Amino acid sequence: MSPTGVEIAFLLVGLATFGAALVTVTTKQLVHAALWLVVTLGGLAVEYLLLTAEFIAWVQVLIYVGSVVVLLLFGLMLTKAPIGRSPDADSGNRPAALAVAVAAAAALVWVVVDAFRTTWIDLDKGVQGSTAVSGESLFRHWVLPFEALSVLLLAALVGAIVLSRKDGDKSDRATGRNAEPDTNAPGTNAPGTGGPDNGKETR
Repeated sequence: MSPTGVEIAFLLVGLATFGAALVTVTTKQLVHAALWLVVTLGGLAVEYLLLTAEFIAWVQVLIYVGSVVVLLLFGLMLTKAPIGRSPDADSGNRPAALAVAVAAAAALVWVVVDAFRTTWIDLDKGVQGSTAVSGESLFRHWVLPFEALSVLLLAALVGAIVLSRKDGDKSDRATGRNAEPDTNAPGTNAPGTGGPDNGKETR
């Protein structure tokens, strides 16, 4: 049985998405990581379209690509993160991070396979990823995690604003100290004096 065009496209888009995800977590430029995250999330949206889940695909684009990435970029700008290559972006814990990522991926695959092992989709009953079916499942069974995610994003934005205000206050205080005049410098008028020409008759 030869693979269909949809299956080939699904495999190619999956490989491209996987490559973009690898670049996202390995690059040392934070802005480039955010842009590659856009490519990764866009690839996932295309995968949902190929699985005939149009509603989930547009939710992926509107919420994740249009909101989460924009929030991430705002956080980078508000916290004055370095735009170019930054050695601080590599913490030196890559082996531990790789082990955690592999364990999380294995656990996720095992949970999904175990949950849908005996589940079969009847294609004759209509599209399973339609707006009606997905919306009913989302707002009937998953409304609490959906709202918790919105609170998490709001907390991240508020935290970025607080950090930026602290950095701004420190820089303002440092600028104010540097701008104070040095009264001991030569040629500077001290309080109560008439200047360096005090006592000289002006003609």
